[in-house]
Amino acid sequence: MPWTKLVADSFVHKKRTDGKRELSYGEALKEALSQAMKVDERVFVMGEGVDAPRGIFGTTEGLQKVFGKERVFDLPLSENAFTGFAVGSAIAGMRPVLIHMRMDFMLLSMDQIVNHASKWRYMFGGKESVPLTIRCIIGKGWGSGAQHSQSLEGLFMHIPGLKIACPSTAYDAKGLLLSAIAGNDPVIFIEHRWLYSAKCPVPRKPYIVHFGKAVIRKKGKDVTIAAYSLMVREAMAAAEELEKEGISAEVIDLRTLAPLDRAAILDSVKKTGRAVVAALDWKTCGVSSEISSLISEGAFTFLKSPVERVALPDTPTPACDALEKGFYRGKDDIKKAVYRTIKP
Repeated sequence: MPWTKLVADSFVHKKRTDGKRELSYGEALKEALSQAMKVDERVFVMGEGVDAPRGIFGTTEGLQKVFGKERVFDLPLSENAFTGFAVGSAIAGMRPVLIHMRMDFMLLSMDQIVNHASKWRYMFGGKESVPLTIRCIIGKGWGSGAQHSQSLEGLFMHIPGLKIACPSTAYDAKGLLLSAIAGNDPVIFIEHRWLYSAKCPVPRKPYIVHFGKAVIRKKGKDVTIAAYSLMVREAMAAAEELEKEGISAEVIDLRTLAPLDRAAILDSVKKTGRAVVAALDWKTCGVSSEISSLISEGAFTFLKSPVERVALPDTPTPACDALEKGFYRGKDDIKKAVYRTIKP
C-alpha cells in the first residue's frame, strides 16, 4: 500500500522544519493534496470551483494542469448527489477529497454523510471502510449571513463514525490532511478562512499528524484554555496579555474534535484548577458544551471555579459588519472568561 511508508516515517519528519522554509496554511493544504495525489493514484479532488483560476482560495490552484481533468474536476450544484458519488467511490476503493467552499453546503448532503458514510464501517462489522475526506471552509467577515457563514462542527461531532479535524497552523494543516487521506474513515476537515495566510515552518516531505492528539501551545499554571482552529490564535493573544497581568494561562490546541484528546484536557485542568473553552460554534449543544461536560465529569474535584465557555450567541449569523463585531468572539472575550475563573 503506497501510504505504508508515509505512516511509518511520520515521526521521522515530525520535528523537521527544513531550515527556515515556511508555508502559509493555504499553501500547506495544496502541498498535501499534491503529495497525496503523487503517492497514490486513487486520490482525486472534486468540488465546486476546484478548477477555477484561484482554486478554492489557492489551495487547488494548478492541480488540474498537473494531474488532469479526471483527477481534479468541478461539480454541478447538486450536493447530495455528488456526495453520494464520493461515498460510493470511497467504498469502491478510491480516496476522494471533496471540497465545499462553505461548510453550510454540507447541510444539503447530510443523508449521504450521516446515513451512509459514517455508518458503513459499523454496519459491515469493520470489514468495509469509507476513506473519504471532506474539506469545508468556515469564516467571518465575508458578509454571507445566516445561510453561508455557519460553523457546524458541533453538529458533526454528534455523529459517531465521523472524524473531525480543525487545524490552526500550516504544519498541522498539511499533516492532518495527509493523515485524513491516508486513513480509512470519513473525515470532516474544517478550515478557517482567516488562517489561510498564516505561515509557519512546514517540512517538504510528506508526514502525518495523528488524530486525537492535542498539543500544548503555551504552558501555564493558573488556568487552562482549550481551543481549536482560529480560536487558538485568539487564545494565544489573550494568554500573552494575561501574562503581563501576572496570570499564567495554558493554551491547548485540540487539533481534532473527533477523536478528542480527553486526557490532555483533563491533565491540564487538574494542574491549573480552572478552565475556559473557546469555540467557534453556537453555545447551546456545541463543542464548548461537550468539553465543559467532559471537564465537569473528569476533573470536578480539581476545579477551583466553574468552567467558562466562549462561544457564539444562539442567534443566526448576521451579515453586516456592525452586527458581526458583536456576534463573533475573540481574545477579549477569552480574557473576560479567564477573569471570571480567577474571581468567580
